[in-house]
Amino acid sequence: MTALSASRPLTEADRTTGFRRATCSMAGAQERWRERARTGLSDQALAEALSYELGIFGGCGGPDRLSLTYKGAGLKIWISWETHNSYQMKPTFSGETTIAMPRLVYGVKDPEEVQFTLF
Repeated sequence: MTALSASRPLTEADRTTGFRRATCSMAGAQERWRERARTGLSDQALAEALSYELGIFGGCGGPDRLSLTYKGAGLKIWISWETHNSYQMKPTFSGETTIAMPRLVYGVKDPEEVQFTLF
């Protein structure tokens, strides 16, 4: 009998990679994100875009790959290095934290956010 190894912790790079995989799981997603970054989206529009890209429920994983589970309702994404139970595990991203990620990962700006000049 062998002991179970400790779970591999998620790095920031793992979180970003998992987010990209979850939000680019449908054909044409990368082009849609490029267009959204070009035009910008309000938080409400970004939430709708994320809900569309995440879909009703999905996931993927495999040996030596991140395990992902995601769903549009609640904008939830679970990322781990082992098979997980999304009913028992806290999501890696949920709600507002999910909405913040495309602004960092894809460069989607908020057209309603006005940046005043400093000089």
